[in-house]
Formats: sequence, structure tokens, C-alpha cells
Amino acid sequence: MVQNNVKKIRESRLMSKAELARKANVSPLTVDRVEKGAACRVATMRKIILALGYELSDRDQVFPS
Repeated sequence: MVQNNVKKIRESRLMSKAELARKANVSPLTVDRVEKGAACRVATMRKIILALGYELSDRDQVFPS
């Protein structure tokens, strides 16, 4: 399991899982799995980071190492 801040950031922006999934062009099930800490591909991480309004250089704020 991978700890991340996706759910916390999404909720602070009053965004639903479906809305994040739509903006990131991934399925809502993928968003759910990522929020629960399941591993995901780098491409999926990139999409989620950008959909949350972050720059790729801010990766560690969303997906801490």
C-alpha cells in the first residue's frame, strides 16, 4: 500500500471521486483504489496530479515518497 494525499486534497477542493476521475481521464474505480493506497502507474499519477490542479513538480505533495 502506498500512502498518498489524493483523498485529502480532493475533499479540500470539494471535488467528488467522479469529478476527479473525469478530469483525470481515469475510471472512478481507479480513483477509489488510489485513494485507498493501491499502487498505480506513473501515467495515472501524472493524470491525477494535474487534475487536482498541481504541477508535476509538486508530485511529493500528492504522492509523498
